[in-house]
Amino acid sequence: MNNKAGSFLWNLRQFSTLVPTSRTMRLYPLGLCKPKIVHSNWNILNNFHNRMRSTDIFRYLFQDAFILKSDVGFQTKGISTVTALRIDRPLYAKRLFFDSKHSLVSVDKSNDGLKKVNFHHEVSSEDVLTKETKPNRISSRKLSEECNSLSDVLDTFTKAPTFPSSNYFTAMWTIAKRLSDDQKRFERRLMFSHPAFNQLCEHMMREAKIMQYKYLLFSLYAIVKLGIPQNTLLVQTLLRVTQERINECDERCLSVLSSVLEAMEPCKNVHVLQMGFRILVDQQVWKIEDVFTLQVVMKCIGKDAPIALKRKLEMKALRELDRFSVLNSQRMFEVLAAMNHRSLTLLNECSKVVLDNIHGCPSKIIINILQSCKDLQYHNLDLFNGLAEYVAATFDIWKLKKVLFILILFENLGFRPVGLMDLFMKRIVEDPESLNMKNILSILHTYSSLNHVYECQNKEQFLEVMASALTGYLHSVSSGNLLDAVYSFCLMNYFPLAPLNQLLQKDIISELLTSDDMKKNVHKLHILDTCLKLDDTVYLKDIALSLPQLPRELPPSHPNTKVAEVLSSLLGGEGHFSKDVHLPHNYHIDFEIRVDTNRNQVLPFSDVDTASATDIQRVAVLCVSRSAYCLGSSHPRGFLAMKMRHLNAMGFHVILVNNWEMDKLEMEDAITFLKTKIYSVEALPVAAVNLQST
Repeated sequence: MNNKAGSFLWNLRQFSTLVPTSRTMRLYPLGLCKPKIVHSNWNILNNFHNRMRSTDIFRYLFQDAFILKSDVGFQTKGISTVTALRIDRPLYAKRLFFDSKHSLVSVDKSNDGLKKVNFHHEVSSEDVLTKETKPNRISSRKLSEECNSLSDVLDTFTKAPTFPSSNYFTAMWTIAKRLSDDQKRFERRLMFSHPAFNQLCEHMMREAKIMQYKYLLFSLYAIVKLGIPQNTLLVQTLLRVTQERINECDERCLSVLSSVLEAMEPCKNVHVLQMGFRILVDQQVWKIEDVFTLQVVMKCIGKDAPIALKRKLEMKALRELDRFSVLNSQRMFEVLAAMNHRSLTLLNECSKVVLDNIHGCPSKIIINILQSCKDLQYHNLDLFNGLAEYVAATFDIWKLKKVLFILILFENLGFRPVGLMDLFMKRIVEDPESLNMKNILSILHTYSSLNHVYECQNKEQFLEVMASALTGYLHSVSSGNLLDAVYSFCLMNYFPLAPLNQLLQKDIISELLTSDDMKKNVHKLHILDTCLKLDDTVYLKDIALSLPQLPRELPPSHPNTKVAEVLSSLLGGEGHFSKDVHLPHNYHIDFEIRVDTNRNQVLPFSDVDTASATDIQRVAVLCVSRSAYCLGSSHPRGFLAMKMRHLNAMGFHVILVNNWEMDKLEMEDAITFLKTKIYSVEALPVAAVNLQST
């Protein structure tokens, strides 16, 4: 008898999850329940125990047909306590097994009692539901192969629903991935309006607590990807159940859960699930065996994850380095960028693998690597040279758009791939018709920022082609884009007449000065005005722009104290140089020195007033950072090159002092370095004698 009671309770618990939820819950057009309804009281048996006696529960469940144990006795005038379960719809929960004496009965009220149906065969150990009402299970793969649209999947569900319902959502997402964007939008509208969609959502919510955890995750991922709103009760319920059952997560489920979190928008339940996911990863990180799963988990862990967890994952990845495939090494850049963790050891080792297997590397991988290096501020000159050389060697098979995107990423990294940029210039000159306005702006920005055309043989031809291409879009270009293009031309010391004339019109200038980017526009217009006055543009020197005054260029936040000390020791006191000098056109120089025209002797500032201007050479000392040069070279970038050009036009001899190199030098070496920069070659022996005397 105890076994029978235990069987009754177990079966009742299994079917409790399939009993419909609250009778008063409203359904909305998407077939989903209103998000504001509290869904914590899903177990309907809890409500029944609070408001009904056990006989009332029986009456509620005693409808339509019943599964009874045949050895329970019946009374002619009444009903003894029996095991009864409601069957008002197909049930798809875990299979229920009974003994061989189970049989199906119905109610006959004619004799004020119950009468057995004339089923004279005994049921074997197979469940009655399985034989009579449960259709054959169909996999999501088979569904996606047999159906051509989302509605076809729902039609199949209508004809013969099977457990678990996750197969239908997974199949619909598999089909949706094969469709174009327009087809996806159309199919989604049909899916939401399909009469079976509401029922499928109900089934999914009822089955969430009893289906395998991996199917729960597959269905949640598919539901989110299908575009079902995240604030609906369906999605939020699945999120809550996923939280409650997270301890069932194995290594494969970790990978799927990572994809789910990556696909979802931030919300309270997602945040809670993310926290639980991090705790789970922290506990299971050393048990992860598959490298791909490890990388998926690392990518999903989040930029704001605790640094201790990030380092633990880094150590796990370092342990698995010997098992990394080429693809694993290529993906590690993107993984580290996603978790915002700059592991130099991992990046350096993966860079070697990437370079050793560069041939045949897809463009998408190269772009992801460069983008990740930018995000991580990882500058590996060997890696960049290797990637640029590979693209240059296979240049003929690359599309113009892909090469341009790679050049833009190189520019963001401050790297100047000379060979690749020369090939790209040649392609542009040969095929200018392939340029659109977006490409023109990107090309001009990249080449002006890296100051590449300065030493090129076909400089004039390239600039003419770009100016001609820009002129073709003058009728439709916006004022902001026109300013950006002309500004890039100015950095390259080239001034196309047609774009300049259109830009300098009063209505265009007025529009730029009243736009949302006014500060940026004013800065660029001032540079344009300076270029027109100082560069070799005789035909435009008379143009005067009425612009708001710019704030003075601020001196460096960290004073160049060491350079000042070196100059004081070298020149014999601070009276021989001036610090933080502000010049016309909003230029600032760190130090100014005045020497004779042969640069043989430094002149004290007190003696300059009595000397003739033709006998004085002004020297501008600029203390620059690494970012002012192209990566791994002494080639100045666009703005520094333009500033040097303008200082030369103002009569200065320019000396560049690299801050990072000066900080490493001893005082004697620093003095020798600046001495060779200030004095002419002929004057160096004399200067050495003067230095020794001081």
